[in-house]
Amino acid sequence: MRVRRQTLALCTGLSAEDLMVQSMPDASPGKWHLAHTTWFFEQFVLGYDPAYRSPHAAWDYLFNSYYESVGPMHARPRRGLVSRPTLEEVRDYRSRIDEAVGELIARGVNAELAERIELGLQHEQQHQELLLTDLKHAFWCNPLHPAYRDSETPASGHASSPMHFLPGREGPFDIGHRHGSGFAYDNETPRHRVWLTPHALANRLVTNNEYLAFVRDGGYRDASLWLSDGWAIVQREGWQRPLYWQEDLASEFTLAGIRPLEAQAPVCHISYFEADAFARWAGARLPTEAEWESAAADLPVTGNFQESHRFHPVAAPHGDGLRQMYGDVWEWTTSPYVSYPGFKPLPGALGEYNGKFMNGQWVLRGGSCATPHDHIRASYRNFFPPHARWQFAGIRLGQDR
Repeated sequence: MRVRRQTLALCTGLSAEDLMVQSMPDASPGKWHLAHTTWFFEQFVLGYDPAYRSPHAAWDYLFNSYYESVGPMHARPRRGLVSRPTLEEVRDYRSRIDEAVGELIARGVNAELAERIELGLQHEQQHQELLLTDLKHAFWCNPLHPAYRDSETPASGHASSPMHFLPGREGPFDIGHRHGSGFAYDNETPRHRVWLTPHALANRLVTNNEYLAFVRDGGYRDASLWLSDGWAIVQREGWQRPLYWQEDLASEFTLAGIRPLEAQAPVCHISYFEADAFARWAGARLPTEAEWESAAADLPVTGNFQESHRFHPVAAPHGDGLRQMYGDVWEWTTSPYVSYPGFKPLPGALGEYNGKFMNGQWVLRGGSCATPHDHIRASYRNFFPPHARWQFAGIRLGQDR
């Protein structure tokens, strides 16, 4: 119930109109997020009982996302056209399904059903982050550039630590979810051994000021820095700076509206192509996901997460060792999103959750300022196509040794 209430809390102060907007095919309306996360519990928890009958069977078509084995679904790019059911009806739907799941839990559930409930909660936390990123894009598309929240927690105000590189582990190392250590998605399994060649990771994330130097040095005009597909997008879309930076290169759109660009905060809303080009310009590279996990595995999961209510990255705190490994921005890796050796997806429709997306996407690690704190872990593998920019994604540099 804490997780379910948090989703509604993120919608506090938003109108039905705000929650109806779909600003691009990759984003979804807030109302759809509220309904889809509820549909997930109805379909995979209440529907576990063959005798269950949905009070809104027609809504399956509207709020199924990509589960082909469940049935047909409304086209993703047209979710913004679903004006009915109304927001009030969707809220009532959430309440009724929450009540039914609560009664089910009170009666007692077996291990498989308990796992489905936990998966539903983790799934909902993913959609909490998507709700924020999709709202940000929608508000940015509005010529008034309205704020999601009228005020935000003040920025850190301190200068970032100087960047330097710290040597990483070398030789054999086990990555992936350790069995019995809590929840993990199937794509984090099985745990397996990798070989780490000599390398180093930057002690902190790349800042706005450092990325600004790349922009001013003509980084978006130098084809030699870009992968072929990335350069084609730069030309086609006219990319000249990160997604939400303003033309003055001194301000950016945030969930609190347009704010001055904080020089020492991590650059964010960067595609894989931009991250890779910056790394080349800087004489470095992006880390592999194995290098990242081997560095993060022994670190506490602390940082700037959704609970800070900043909804924006902040400058790295001072200190020794690796900073900002968790929170602030998702960190692009140079690893394609593919299965681990011996990977087996979940049985049935839930097997569509991760496995079928293992092509043409790249792995990100560490969580962001929009990620719930208790949702992230060292083995967590996020993934997006290399052109995606609307997520809170940024850069940590790596290098060979």
